[in-house]
Amino acid sequence: MLKLSDTWNWYYDEDKSSLMLEISEDMVFRSDLPRKVLIESAFTPQPFSVEDADIYHVFQDSVKGLPLSIPRQAELVLKAVTVKRFHKPVQPKSWFFNTQSAGYLPEEGEIVELQNEFNTGHFMVVESSETASIVISVSTEDFYLTGSKVMSFCEPIKVMHDRMRSSNAMFCQSDIQMVS
Repeated sequence: MLKLSDTWNWYYDEDKSSLMLEISEDMVFRSDLPRKVLIESAFTPQPFSVEDADIYHVFQDSVKGLPLSIPRQAELVLKAVTVKRFHKPVQPKSWFFNTQSAGYLPEEGEIVELQNEFNTGHFMVVESSETASIVISVSTEDFYLTGSKVMSFCEPIKVMHDRMRSSNAMFCQSDIQMVS
């Protein structure tokens, strides 16, 4: 996994039409979030903050048990931080998903399950509010929202909590040792 540094910097690259995170002279993370979903501060160069680092660690701990390579885990964590920090508020698009629970309130970093008539998928909660959360897909396989509309790895969507079911137990790594 990447080692955090106080030399990391956010900037918007007009040529690539993308928010970037400069990690080193040789490495840049490209967020691929559309310009229309970014808040105004995304277009001003700024350092990777202490708050960003805190969020990074929460999400990093969440992805450790996922069946993803280390580079894919790093990509997922960086995308989650980007969405949490720079995504505009949006309305939920819950109609794509089946109702699964009532009274459920997920925490940021939690892995949840969403279902519809086409598939079941796993998502990480990036930003949680009272009734809905922005989640990103943690699967490298496409998630079908409709017969022709798909979500890709790391793609965000806001969903009402009653459509979610906790999946943390499926992906938790435990360091339990047997003793006699």
